[in-house]
Amino acid sequence: MRVTMIGSGYVGLVSGACFADFGHEVTCVDTDAGKIAALKRGEIPIYEPGLDDLVANNVRAGRLSFTTELAGPVAAADAVFIAVGTPSRRGDGHADLTYVHQAARDVVAAIEGFTVVVTKSTVPVGTGDEVERIMRETRADADFAVVSNPEFLREGAAIADFKRPDRIVIGTEDDRARKVMEDLYRPLYLNAAPLLFTARRTSELIKYAGNAFLATKITFINEMADLCERVGANVQEVARGIGLDNRIGGKFLHAGPGYGGSCFPKDTLALIKTAQDMESPLRLVETVVAVNDQRKRAMARKVIAACGGSVRGKRIAILGLAFKPNTDDMREAPSLSIVTALLDAGAEITAYDPEAMASAKPLMPEIAYAPDAYSCLEGADALVIVTEWDAFRALDLGRVKAALRHPVVVDLRNIYRSGEMRERGFTYVNVGNA
Repeated sequence: MRVTMIGSGYVGLVSGACFADFGHEVTCVDTDAGKIAALKRGEIPIYEPGLDDLVANNVRAGRLSFTTELAGPVAAADAVFIAVGTPSRRGDGHADLTYVHQAARDVVAAIEGFTVVVTKSTVPVGTGDEVERIMRETRADADFAVVSNPEFLREGAAIADFKRPDRIVIGTEDDRARKVMEDLYRPLYLNAAPLLFTARRTSELIKYAGNAFLATKITFINEMADLCERVGANVQEVARGIGLDNRIGGKFLHAGPGYGGSCFPKDTLALIKTAQDMESPLRLVETVVAVNDQRKRAMARKVIAACGGSVRGKRIAILGLAFKPNTDDMREAPSLSIVTALLDAGAEITAYDPEAMASAKPLMPEIAYAPDAYSCLEGADALVIVTEWDAFRALDLGRVKAALRHPVVVDLRNIYRSGEMRERGFTYVNVGNA
């Protein structure tokens, strides 16, 4: 089938490359000429494991191409995916749908024959209705169906998530559109990927509800971690104990410095705003957002306490800046709040991240950046592990201790064993273990 992807950011590029790998003919369209030129040169604008090879292989096979010209690829397409950004709108927290609405106008002006127009971007309930209204007002004679098909891609594991999904949610009640979507995803049938067909508004809400629930699990175990520290319990064992209950499950029960990234912060906020507008407030989700925001700066207070109550004039080594491993994404990363709070308290910061330093430098120009983990530690008064990259899980602890001015380690991801660290002479502080 012929697919056109409007937007070549994280969702559009991963989805387009995966559809091409299924054997479809995919064109990724973007208004950013620099990005398109870089993609044509084989340069991937984001870090996602395996994506560079996937893109290169499908470009070489002639199934994947990139352009700034929208009209031709849209006219030839069986399905056009809108995968543009929907950031939080400045001032009120609603999802900014400017790019989605403009894409709808541009697409409907170019379609020829029946075309399925798919909103892949994360959008509030009712956006599909508005997209359809805009398209019909722009061009009354156009033959199309607007479908919701939310993405469920985890950064760092996006290709596996696309090719081996838990579910594929498709919001449409149009029989022609349903047939097109079934054909698009047919290559996944051998994996028995469940296609869940719903009404369009239901599909839109599933995405937000899923992210809000996962954010709630993270925030719940983080609050349990605080309680564990007070009562002398171990949050990792608590998480395992409740996670073995198959009604709960063990995923997203890892205590840490709070959630971040491109999805959970903006999607929970957008869901809250939608619910408030509908006079059906989501008090639980509102609390989740508030607790998560407070938690990030609370982690800085944990560092200060581990350093004797003050970090003024002290140098703190930060390992990990991205909001999670296997990505260079700094959006809403806990490191931003932690570093800011430590700087406010008078600390000097040196940081290292395997992939995210280029993204971090414009956001945190006042800190120093090291070329590797051990250089970052040299002469520091404390080490703080913020992101659980694999490269940080097996550090040479003898070398770590020798590099630090004081053997203080604050492990915000619980990747080391407290008993072993203390036996080695470290002042070791983690999350949720008294």
